[in-house]
Formats: sequence, structure tokens, C-alpha cells
Amino acid sequence: MSKKTESPIALMTEFEKRILAALERLPEDQQRQLVDYAEFLVGRSSGDPLGGSGQPAAQPAEPAGPQAPEPVEPEPDEGPVKAIKRLRATYPMLDAKDLLDETTTIMSKRYLQGKPEGEVIEELEETFERHYRRYLDRFEP
Repeated sequence: MSKKTESPIALMTEFEKRILAALERLPEDQQRQLVDYAEFLVGRSSGDPLGGSGQPAAQPAEPAGPQAPEPVEPEPDEGPVKAIKRLRATYPMLDAKDLLDETTTIMSKRYLQGKPEGEVIEELEETFERHYRRYLDRFEP
């Protein structure tokens, strides 16, 4: 005698069904954008807004001098979420909490207002560079 099992769709919540239905109606590039944005929101809600490791960061001692950026090359298929991860690796000395509001606003321009991906990435790069200049100002006499 075989036991009847429920289909995976029957086990989904109403939100999960709506997301899946919306995802299936989108073209592939917009499906990728939706997944990127969902992952961004997951990171933001877990207290790791900029896509780091998710582990609590140890508070390092204040360095005697400024730390130089560690440039990371963009990937060919880089979207805004990957750009944030790249910029976090390039500027590890910057505090993610200080960047949270601005990066969230910039990301919402992409996913809620349809701003072109390249412009969003450029704005993210400018934001990180501006924060890095402020970081350097702390070391000025």
C-alpha cells in the first residue's frame, strides 16, 4: 500500500505561490534581477546588508594609517548585487553599516524604478569611493 504525498506546490505558502507565478511570467534577465534583489533583501534582513559572510565582524583595532583599497576586477556578468560584493572586497576598511542607507536607496532605484544596471553600478562605485575619501579624512592631521 503506497502512501499518498502532497505535491510541493500544495505545501507552499500563498506568498511562495505568488512569487513563483510572478517569476515564471518574467523574461530570463528579469528573473535573474528578481533573484538578485531577493538575495539582497535576505542579506539586509539578516544584518549583513552588503553580502558579506554573514558572520559577526570582529572589531579590529584602529590602524595607525589608512588602508589602501584592494581592487577586485568586475565579473563579465556583474549585476548590482555582485558589484556590492566586489566593492566590499575592494574597500574592506569601510563600515557596512555606514553604507547601508545609500546602497539600499541605490538598489531600490534599480529594482523598483527600473534604473539601468550600468548606471546603478556606477552610482554604487561612486558611493564607495566617496566613503573611502571620508575614511581617508580621518587620518588627516
